Amino acid sequence: METDYYQLANGVKIPVVGFGTWQSANGKEAYNAVKWALESGYRHLDTAAVYGNEESVGKAIKDSGIKREDIFLTTKLWNSQRGSYDNVLRAFEDSLTRLDQDYVDLYLIHWPVPTEFEDRWEQVNAETWRAMEEIYQSGRAKAIGVSNFRAKHLSELQKTWQIAPMVNQIFLNPGDPETELVKLNQKLGILTEAYSPLGTGNLLNNPVVQEVAQAHHKSGAQVLIRWCLENNYLPLPKSIHEEYIQDNAKVFDFSLTESDHQKLASLAGTTPQHHDPDHLDLLKEIHFL
Repeated sequence: METDYYQLANGVKIPVVGFGTWQSANGKEAYNAVKWALESGYRHLDTAAVYGNEESVGKAIKDSGIKREDIFLTTKLWNSQRGSYDNVLRAFEDSLTRLDQDYVDLYLIHWPVPTEFEDRWEQVNAETWRAMEEIYQSGRAKAIGVSNFRAKHLSELQKTWQIAPMVNQIFLNPGDPETELVKLNQKLGILTEAYSPLGTGNLLNNPVVQEVAQAHHKSGAQVLIRWCLENNYLPLPKSIHEEYIQDNAKVFDFSLTESDHQKLASLAGTTPQHHDPDHLDLLKEIHFL
């Protein structure tokens, strides 16, 4: 798995499967999850300021004995850290301090419409991105991107960006395939990352997923991760259980058939869908407020 990469628009290589740490509590839980992930072969770790676990992720990296340059590390800027160019720069430095790192490989704007600035989100995004570009040009983030951005947010940001986002991390799985947004990402040269590739767990026992999994002697999770890879998305499975972390990395020894893809395509619209980032009350539902 360590040798499989996508290449971002700026030439940076990014491991094709990432390990997500959302809802992994800071301390032993997050530390062990990252430790097990690195031991299982993951070389791409995804955290965020709002997750509250950057310290544990950074410590696990330091303790792993793996060369820093062999690990791809992502963190994200949260809404309350925005509002001005200087606030963004300060928030980035704070993340580096918590991670105990000199740089990150990818820095993302976590949410397109900050609760605190919803009446002027366009202006705030433009100012935030200007700071993100400065961070990128300084070399302290090898790549920059966005998360949860819909078409209108990308189109608005495009009016002022000097450097296009290299990644858009979105809720994506067979139940919510985001076809049009994925096409836009591709048109703009943006890699699509899939958080909740397992559909927040609701797809794991779906009869269609289980049928495909049984045909390949694989788990439902492995099939869903493989589905992402075969569609050229970058999945970010997460778990705090060592066995699942190990199993979710074992997705490179089988391929889905055309029939499998057709069956999984039938799930579109049948499961919970992505959250509308303009409806800010939904942040409470996904435990970000």
